[in-house]
Amino acid sequence: MDRDFDLSAQYPIFGPEIECPHCHRMIPALTLTDSYLCSRHGAFEVNPKTQDLVHLQSSRCWRYWEGHWYRQHTHPDGIRFEIHEALDRLYTQGYRATRVIIAARYQSLIASYLDRGISYRNPDDPSPLKLYGLPVKFSPSAEHEPCWGTINFDLEKEPGAPVRYPYFQVLE
Repeated sequence: MDRDFDLSAQYPIFGPEIECPHCHRMIPALTLTDSYLCSRHGAFEVNPKTQDLVHLQSSRCWRYWEGHWYRQHTHPDGIRFEIHEALDRLYTQGYRATRVIIAARYQSLIASYLDRGISYRNPDDPSPLKLYGLPVKFSPSAEHEPCWGTINFDLEKEPGAPVRYPYFQVLE
């Protein structure tokens, strides 16, 4: 009996295995389900319509873009902590951030945590928004640039250590 059998139909949409968004180890799909199972972090389920990966124990959600999982935040502390970690990584790599661009979908979520800086260059301009002492810009909509429907932020950077290290304000 020779049947044409599509093996890909046995697995969730991301295939037979994915990288765990927590520990970055490869984890297997459970055949004939929309789930993946990490021996350290438990089950993850894929929503086939949105392509979100949901950790069943915590309800945390990730989206995949160009080889990376991006956590989708529902609380301002999550996105603030992620930005702070990225600033620390830049600092240890010998760079300083010059601006943070945050996905427009987080604008209302994080608005109360942004400081109004003082613009000395042009007093007619509204005061720039700042986070951790850095100017903040919000991304274009995901309709115009699809990556912003998944990624959370981007840091503009330049070589060198920060003049003063403003990123320690995370717990204030």
